Order: sequence, then C-alpha cells, then structure tokens
Amino acid sequence: MASRLFSPFQLKSITFRNRIAVSPMCQYSSVDGFANDWHLVHLGSRAVGGAGLIISEATAVSPAGRISPDDLGIYLDEHIEKLSQITRFISEHGAVPGIQLAHAGRKASTNAAWKGRGQVSLSDGGWKTLAPSAIPLNQGDDAPLEMSLDDIGALIKDFASAAIRAYKAGFKVIELHAAHGYLIHQFLSPLSNTRTDEYGGSFENRVRLLLEIIDAVKSVWPEELPLIVRISATDWAENGWDVEQSVKVSKLLLEKGIDLVDVSSGGLVSYQKIPVKPLYQVPFAAEIKKAVGIPTGAVGLITTPAEAESILENGQADLIFMAREFLRDPYFPIHAAIELDENITWPIQYERAKPHKS
Repeated sequence: MASRLFSPFQLKSITFRNRIAVSPMCQYSSVDGFANDWHLVHLGSRAVGGAGLIISEATAVSPAGRISPDDLGIYLDEHIEKLSQITRFISEHGAVPGIQLAHAGRKASTNAAWKGRGQVSLSDGGWKTLAPSAIPLNQGDDAPLEMSLDDIGALIKDFASAAIRAYKAGFKVIELHAAHGYLIHQFLSPLSNTRTDEYGGSFENRVRLLLEIIDAVKSVWPEELPLIVRISATDWAENGWDVEQSVKVSKLLLEKGIDLVDVSSGGLVSYQKIPVKPLYQVPFAAEIKKAVGIPTGAVGLITTPAEAESILENGQADLIFMAREFLRDPYFPIHAAIELDENITWPIQYERAKPHKS
C-alpha cells in the first residue's frame, strides 16, 4: 500500500508532491533584510532533497518587525530580486515555495542565538520594540512601546504590502505567523495583551488584529493561492492562550477562508512549562482538525518517516512540518522514501546513486 506521506496534497490551485513541509527556520544571515546565496542554498537544497512545501524563515514585514538585525525581510521592493531567484530554483526542482510573514513585536531587536541572544541596545543597532501592551518579555528587558491605533493600522498595511511583494517574488503560499510569542500571538494572549480598547480584553477583541491582517492580505493575495496561519495552540502557562481558544479562532479562520492551520505551541512567556517529548504537539493539530474540520499541519520533534506516516494514517494532520530534522538532513524525503519503500523521482543529476531493487 502506498504511503500517506508521499501522497499528493492540494490546497486551492497548488498541489504538493507529498505531505512533507519544511518549517520556517531562522538563519540570522541577512544584512538589511536581504536574502543572499546562503538562503538560496539552504532552501534550494531542501527542494532538491524532495520536500513538497518549503517555507522561508520568519520574514519581517517591516524593519522593526525583525527578530534580530540579521533577519530576512520583505519590506523593500529591492528584496524581491534575490527572493525571486530562490523561488525559481525551488519551483524548478518540484517543490512549492512558501513564505512566512511575521512581525516579532516585543521579541524584536534581539541578538542571534550565536551572538548571545538578549536585547540589542540602541547604540549597537537595536531599536525600540512594539507590542500590544508595555510588558517586557523578560525581567530586566526594556519595555516595549504600547502600539497606538495608528501603529496598528500601519502594521496591517505592512502585511498587505509584504504579501504583494511575496507574490511578485514568486511565492505560492503565504503563512501568517501568529505563534511563538511574536506580535500577533502577543495580541491573542491575555498574558501579553492587557489593552482596554477594541484590540484587548475579550476573546473577540484579542483576535481582531489577526482577522484584520487576514482581510488585508486576502485583498491583495490571489484567490487561487493558499493562505495559511501558524498558531501556538497553548502558551503552556496559567491563564494564557489555550487549546480551547485555539479551536475557537480556528473556526474563525475557516470562515475567513484560511486553507490550513499550522499548529505549534509556546514561545510567549519566559516561565512557560513545556513537557517536551517526541510528537508532543501533534494532539493539538488533531483536536483542531477534528473540532473545526480545517486542514492542519503537525510540527514538533517529528523525526522519523514512521512517525510522520502514523500521524497521517491516524488522521491527526494533513501536512507534516519538520524543522530540526531538515537541518540535520536536507534529503530527509529521499531517505524517507527508501525506508517506506516508495519510488519517488530523484533529481536527474543524482539518479545514478538511486538504490535499485534486485
């Protein structure tokens, strides 16, 4: 019987050759938001390796939205040229190029992991961060600026402008980043959003920004191309965003025409308590899929072909998103196909190394 992992999957007009998606993974290798040859090779090699969908790292919709000064951006028209080269290469090798549009909010202006993390001072090229409320992420951090209604309006326009550039650059899927404690997630959670206006307080007010961003992006993004959203299903912290609210917002996303929910968790607060183990987030994707009827993506310590296959066989998700395993093995799909006894197409340049049954 053919594996589920290597069965095609369709969203809108786009057919993915398999159910394997490369999750966004920050590379901290940009200058002024520009992609370069590192991104071409990093993302391109995963296309050569057989992935179905490849989503770029969190790509900032404004300079202040970058997690670090080294983050990828799509806030200038000049960013399009190199991104176009990358999407062409990905497409030429059978994968679908996607982009994650993001704003880091209070988690912006931080050092890359290998530079010590922590906030980047203004004197060292950092910037004042924005958030729904003036609550710092960590004790001792500079507090972010509480966003005004004008700031929120500008942010929504930034997402729409980024979507236009993404289309011009050749991306076929947009993922809106509403997870991991970044700006949209900060609005969703009562732990980071204590506003008293129409963007704070009730569930309906806290999800307002996400829904308005979706409306703005859909107004400029082609109807036939998929638009997906990544959420953190839970903050893993008391009185925070939780699975029940994730189900509720997913119902709203389905009504808005979102094509898939990419279900992760955590990242909002420093005191989160996450019981990390293999497949620990899969039940969240399964619950949302069952309760809402929207396609879901599962992510989080999925490392083997057998694990990925079982998630799909059990109907817990529709796509398998992988991150660290793709850092270890850009050719995971090729190796998975061998393990699952699937005969997939290899790049013609590599065909002579393909195992053949006797």
